[in-house]
Amino acid sequence: MKRLQQDDCGFASALNAIGGKWKTLILWEVNIEPRRFGELRRLLPGISEKVLAQQLREMEADRLVRREVFPAAVQRVEYSVTEFGKNLNEAVTVLSTWARNIRQGLPRRAKDVAPIPAETETAVLG
Repeated sequence: MKRLQQDDCGFASALNAIGGKWKTLILWEVNIEPRRFGELRRLLPGISEKVLAQQLREMEADRLVRREVFPAAVQRVEYSVTEFGKNLNEAVTVLSTWARNIRQGLPRRAKDVAPIPAETETAVLG
């Protein structure tokens, strides 16, 4: 996903952190408990290895997940949520709750949306 340019309010940073199809799902899974790469692949049907690896690298760079390597005869790697990632997960949960609560009232099609009166549009757009 193309990263958004930073803004003064910080919303672009939030969208960069969770943007895309998979990041919120990955964040949710590693928030429940630490997960291995293969386990994440099974829990997220439809994600390719390449995309999962890319998303995990980006989330690690954004300090949302921690990659921990356990040395052994067969090396084991686990991904877990960081404190920073837990904070973001709480914010995403609030956004998800908001969306579920208003879903019933959202218009289903563009023709169901009432047009904005011209005087309101002018006042808003300046």
